[in-house]
Amino acid sequence: MSSKTHPRLRVAAVQAAPVFLDLDGTIDKTIDLIAQAARDKVQLIAFPETWAPGYPWWIWLDSPAWGMQYVQRYHDNSLVIGSPEFDRIREAARKHRMWVSLGFSEKAAGSLYIAQALIDDQGNVVQTRRKLKPTHVERTVFGEGDGSDLAVIETPIGNIGSLSCWEHLQPLSKYAMYSQNEQIHCAAWPSFSLYRGGAYALGAEVNNAASQVYAAEGQCFVIAPCATVSKAMHEMLCTDPGKQQMLLVGGGFARIYGPDGAPLGTNLPEDQEGLVVADIDLGMISLAKAAGDPAGHYSRPDVTRLLFNKTRREPVVMQRSMELEPAGFEAVAPKAEAAASA
Repeated sequence: MSSKTHPRLRVAAVQAAPVFLDLDGTIDKTIDLIAQAARDKVQLIAFPETWAPGYPWWIWLDSPAWGMQYVQRYHDNSLVIGSPEFDRIREAARKHRMWVSLGFSEKAAGSLYIAQALIDDQGNVVQTRRKLKPTHVERTVFGEGDGSDLAVIETPIGNIGSLSCWEHLQPLSKYAMYSQNEQIHCAAWPSFSLYRGGAYALGAEVNNAASQVYAAEGQCFVIAPCATVSKAMHEMLCTDPGKQQMLLVGGGFARIYGPDGAPLGTNLPEDQEGLVVADIDLGMISLAKAAGDPAGHYSRPDVTRLLFNKTRREPVVMQRSMELEPAGFEAVAPKAEAAASA
């Protein structure tokens, strides 16, 4: 008989549309989904990329000049870590004894970042992280993260990590995550309804395959929430016939995968809101690791190795004195998660 017990828990991937460009409304819906998951005895729930206040689809639909009409509203409804709005989600996690992986547009001073937060079942902020490199036109809206954002956190329910969207197509970033013995991975996606039929790489087939390969390659459970595009969002953004074909209603393809890549849970129709739920047993990971551990026994560091810089990058440092020694400098703008964990 084994002397070690492995966590077993019920997890959920959200498939739903936010209350678009409405932070308070989206938080209300977030709390409702957490309560729904609690009724299903879920212990960890994961929300899509930029769930609050929604993904800025206009960046793919027209010119930057046309999209400026949404910019101020998007900034005003993005989520500040440590704000009263953020604390409402922390309180919901505490109330329902739920671990929450939240995707959101983080507002920090004058900049926005594609962010994810991990909140424990006591309402404590365990981690916040930012997408290292916004994809394509996302760079017109969001800033970048750094090496400190590629972190796997040890928790009582397992070693948990998170990435957003096409970070799952970055081989070196994935390898950095695998090297930290990740057991549960939250893979946040925005929706697979953009350029349907015209850009295969943006569709459900490729991107769900990226989540599935991540599970098999990293030998971990992958919870892959995926938002939907609602009719209200479509009507707001698709103001002419051309745009109506570029972004379709639906696009929800939330999935959960086991450490061997096997699909878990019952999937929903792409236009239906709800939760994909599965029971997972972290003891299954050792069976997958026995076959291949790319950052362990299946590696060849004598041939290829990854240089992984986890240093937090700060844009401004303050000199305390006339001395030029490194100890004489202090970071002025540390990341918001340090304050949020208080």
